[in-house]
Amino acid sequence: MGSEAAETLAVQALAWIAGSDDLMGVFMSSTGLSVADVQTRAADPEFLASVLDFLMMDDAWVTGFCDAHNHPYEAPMRARAVLPGGDLPNWT
Repeated sequence: MGSEAAETLAVQALAWIAGSDDLMGVFMSSTGLSVADVQTRAADPEFLASVLDFLMMDDAWVTGFCDAHNHPYEAPMRARAVLPGGDLPNWT
């Protein structure tokens, strides 16, 4: 997956999160961002990486997003690996 495809998938994930008032509330609370901040940073690859980090915190969110957009379940993980910080080793 290239960086453009990874960013596109992350923007789709952000839109999917924003489509759920409950989930968007959790996202906003966990990031401390305002709606204006999210809108301003929506094209920033580092922010989009954090969107995928958030999405991948819960398997139900991953499957819900992937099912809604006909992506394979590993697509968010593959996209995250391409975005900034994704090449860092996971020590857990």
